[in-house]
Amino acid sequence: MFRTLTRTQLIVDIVAAGVFAMFALLATLVPWGSINSAMMPQRIALIVALVVTLVSAGAAAIRRLSPELALIVCWVAAILQMASGLPPLPANIAIFGVLYTTAAYGSRRTFWFGLVSSLVGAIAIAVYIVLLPFLLGQWNGSGNGSGIGTYVFATAATFASAAFALLLAWTTGALVRTSLRARQNRRAQEIAEATAAAEAERTRIARDMHDVVAHSLAVVIAQADGARYAAASDPAVAAAALGTISTTARAALSDVRILLTQLRHTQAQGPEPTLADLEQLYAQVRAAGVALRVDVDPAPAGEVPAAVQFAVYRILQEALTNALRHGADAAVSVGLAWHAGGVELTVRNPVGPLESGLGGVGGERPAPESRGHGLIGMRERAQLVGGTLEAARHGDVFVVAAQLPNTRDGGASRAPRSASCSSTTRRCSVPASAWSSTPSPISPSSVRPGTAPKACGSCARRVPTSFSWTSGCR
Repeated sequence: MFRTLTRTQLIVDIVAAGVFAMFALLATLVPWGSINSAMMPQRIALIVALVVTLVSAGAAAIRRLSPELALIVCWVAAILQMASGLPPLPANIAIFGVLYTTAAYGSRRTFWFGLVSSLVGAIAIAVYIVLLPFLLGQWNGSGNGSGIGTYVFATAATFASAAFALLLAWTTGALVRTSLRARQNRRAQEIAEATAAAEAERTRIARDMHDVVAHSLAVVIAQADGARYAAASDPAVAAAALGTISTTARAALSDVRILLTQLRHTQAQGPEPTLADLEQLYAQVRAAGVALRVDVDPAPAGEVPAAVQFAVYRILQEALTNALRHGADAAVSVGLAWHAGGVELTVRNPVGPLESGLGGVGGERPAPESRGHGLIGMRERAQLVGGTLEAARHGDVFVVAAQLPNTRDGGASRAPRSASCSSTTRRCSVPASAWSSTPSPISPSSVRPGTAPKACGSCARRVPTSFSWTSGCR
């Protein structure tokens, strides 16, 4: 029933009501003898008029604190005034402010109570001022029909005028109420959007943290186990494993620091992994003892959007981490096919039987898969760039297959084929060591768009559309 107001609002309302009461009392007392009543002596009528004025001023003082109570007080003052037979008083102006606050700040019940009060009050004013004197015999007409018509017209005009004035105050409050509601809805929408944005940012950071920590810890654990077993028989292998652990941990620490910086400063944006960083990822997985085979056929023909590069890196990172942690055999194959409309990414690794505890990585049951963050994170990565991802067990092999768009506008020219390579086999039989430009296999991330292509050392063919870790050109 009572609203919460600030101290300033309370002080303003009380002071305004006091000023209003002072002017209303002054207008009631001057000129002296202006208050008359047919139902009581003039002195008593003046006392009642002063009481009505003070009560109306009190209603004006609490009009924002409790609009419903203020309206009830106004009705009490009006009934007392009409019961005493008093004429209209200056204090009656307070009803307009009360009706305004009932519509602007009152509850739903008070809102409609104010509307009904406006109509009923207009009827009461017309009856009290015009119709009641006629019924009490105070009409001084000549008794003909024209006098009665005049009273009917006066009653209707008085009702229309009073209803217009009272409803105008109530309607103004209703408009203010609508404006306040719209402002509150807009503020609530802004808060909801800010909350959703913060939640999305927390989800993104949690996903990145999972990718970084899970992958790095998997490599560190594998290297630590290998170093522990090799410490006695082959100290060199143990030292190399410790070096890999140090490098992996430092890289993970750097990534975590970047994520923490983003948490402290929302505008800070750290560097995101690209295709060029895949070599380091492959090296970490191989250092953990995994026989990793990477095939890229065909290679990207042009510049790949940064979002797609980031998605490819994170999906491969999570898939290789799962293979490292849950794979039954130290052999993983990665395939990347950069077509005109998108890239097809596949990761295959052998897995053990279902009862070996693969849970959300190798199981076919949907319930265990939904428990981990890895598969969910990979699907979200693919969906963020408009792609799809499927991860399921096929026999003794767990396959992660993703299809991602390769262009910002949904289309791009297909990679050109080499004129000297066969369009059917498109595979050179020369091993990787026969390349003239490098004695080691060529990785797709080492070839940048616009750089000079390399050539096969035996057939002198230009590098066509793809590369493999186990063959020269394809």
